[in-house]
Amino acid sequence: MPSLGADMEAGTLVEWLKRPGDRVKRGDVVAVVETQKGAIEVDIFEDGVIERWLVEPGTTVPVGTPLALIGGSPVTPKTAEPLLAAAPEPAAPAVAPPPIVPKPVGRPRRASPAARRLAAERGIALDTLIGSGPGSAVVYADVERATTAVSPRPPVPKRLDFAEMRRAIAAAMARSKREIPHYYLSTTVNLTRSLTWLETTNANRPPAGRLLLAALLLKAVGHALVDAPEFNGFFTGDGFQPGAGIHIGTAIAIRGGGLVAPAIHDADKLSLDELMAQLRDLVARARSGALRSSELSDPTITVTNLGGRGVETVFGVIYPPQVALVGFGMPVERPWAIGGEIAARRVLMATLAADHRASDGHRGALFLADIDRHLQSPEKL
Repeated sequence: MPSLGADMEAGTLVEWLKRPGDRVKRGDVVAVVETQKGAIEVDIFEDGVIERWLVEPGTTVPVGTPLALIGGSPVTPKTAEPLLAAAPEPAAPAVAPPPIVPKPVGRPRRASPAARRLAAERGIALDTLIGSGPGSAVVYADVERATTAVSPRPPVPKRLDFAEMRRAIAAAMARSKREIPHYYLSTTVNLTRSLTWLETTNANRPPAGRLLLAALLLKAVGHALVDAPEFNGFFTGDGFQPGAGIHIGTAIAIRGGGLVAPAIHDADKLSLDELMAQLRDLVARARSGALRSSELSDPTITVTNLGGRGVETVFGVIYPPQVALVGFGMPVERPWAIGGEIAARRVLMATLAADHRASDGHRGALFLADIDRHLQSPEKL
């Protein structure tokens, strides 16, 4: 069970999307887990073959509990046995689907919670479906196939429990203010060069291929973190641990009141077009409840951008166990001194909330100055 945030203690396995014997590779989505942040797709970090399920759908287990065994071949008992000794004994996988047997009258059809929810939303009777799950239970994929066979339609977004999400946010932010000695810095960035470059670059592009200022801001933060690693990582009981890469958590407001901050991995190494594409994809999936566990479990820093909400300055609260949060406000036109003369310039307020256990104001000031420096040369981003 992956940890999807400092506030998460347990999760419910909703459905398996892969079966024992299936070959999987890094990045494949293998299961759906229900958490306070909604239904999250669990993707994996290993190549191999699923040997056994260790947790059945509908079961709530603590973070860190093994959900399944993955080996290099369909049968690797030496690898499997030590883990199986500490885990509930699962039912043996069926070699072939059992024949369909008429159910006694009045007995409810076996189905996963996700399958029941999707069937209800699409008006499909479970009794009309052939189940491919354990014991011929109907699973999510069975309902999807039935829907496509009748009349193809886009997938229904997973519902988000905003009350639970707000409780999770409250718990994490309360812990942050109790435990983390925050310090705050701000600087005003002259955006004239960045905005002019954006306007020129986007002039001959179709709307879907245009860059937004948000992409430049994220890329500038990524580049600045290369020389300021003390802001990119986690503070745990063992002290500060640098991040394995620059994975920027991007705060996304969800219609209805929720907030998530999934990661754009290796943001410093992406081109602006790649970063923009990933940002658009994350926003769309975050608002439909289709994020992956890897996107929520390892952001090394968070960036929040409230410029689109008309806010000029934002001082954020660090999301533990991260050690820094960068905030950007709305670009505004202000008087700006250049060469002894005053002229109108478009400027933006950039802020830093940082953990004093991992860094200090001197390093924080250099970090903000470096973000500013990168935004003065947008063509190099």
